[in-house]
Amino acid sequence: MTLTDALTGISCPMVTPFSGTEIDDEALSALIDHLLSGGIDGLVPCGTTGEFASLTREERTHVIERTVDGSSVPVIAGAASPSVEETTRLVADAAGAGADAALVTAPYFHTASGPEGNERFFGSVADDAPIPLVLYNIPQCVGTRIEPETVSSLAAHESVVGIKDSSGDLEYLLSVVRATNEGFLVTQGYDSLLVPALRMGVDGGINALSNAVPETLSEAVSDPSGERGDELHEAIAGLFSAVAPHGFAPGTKAALGHRGIIESTEVRPPLTEADDPAVGEAVDRARSV
Repeated sequence: MTLTDALTGISCPMVTPFSGTEIDDEALSALIDHLLSGGIDGLVPCGTTGEFASLTREERTHVIERTVDGSSVPVIAGAASPSVEETTRLVADAAGAGADAALVTAPYFHTASGPEGNERFFGSVADDAPIPLVLYNIPQCVGTRIEPETVSSLAAHESVVGIKDSSGDLEYLLSVVRATNEGFLVTQGYDSLLVPALRMGVDGGINALSNAVPETLSEAVSDPSGERGDELHEAIAGLFSAVAPHGFAPGTKAALGHRGIIESTEVRPPLTEADDPAVGEAVDRARSV
């Protein structure tokens, strides 16, 4: 399976299981097995749902290495940081750990960053990248979006192969599709809009809910059309509504705990665990669709 296969299917931004203050390697292996058996096309460790902001650099590398070792599909490792230098180091770490590509956000905290600055940021990282890069548009977390014109320009760089859009803005997403060529892969990261986006020409999805119900999202990406697509959309949107208020790491861990995939649903501060029966009920509905 290739990186293109992963980006035109469903890739999973994995949770990072904890046991007390440590990463739970046994639970991480069980999660990987669950995802692969559920038909996932790519694994994405150390993303937003993986609580990358609460991991040390050494922990990030450890999680990526463990994921690569247990995976039979491409691994796209999160490598987000607000500086060019640290992002470049994280991309190199991911490559050294065996990842096939790196997922990179716009620089966060710099609230005055604009399109030209973002293009310079991504371009500088891409110039030194030993593996392909997937841009990650998540303006609600970094403070700014990656403008479609910026994406179009960066798509000409040989190291920039695609984008994950978690903005929830379908018009933005479609403008990116229009602004880029066919070889640049556009994925939907806002789970409740996965089926509509696929119907509109988006290539695939990188979706947190695939942790909990990989079978449902894999089926949705394989055939989003018709009445069956409508049923899958309703199931995914219902689970999204139950999980989103808790944040995706806590909510997704609660869903995995309900299924018995992981034993502990612990998250690191400032996040708090999600204890909500509605999450389990939505998981059951999404599994039975």
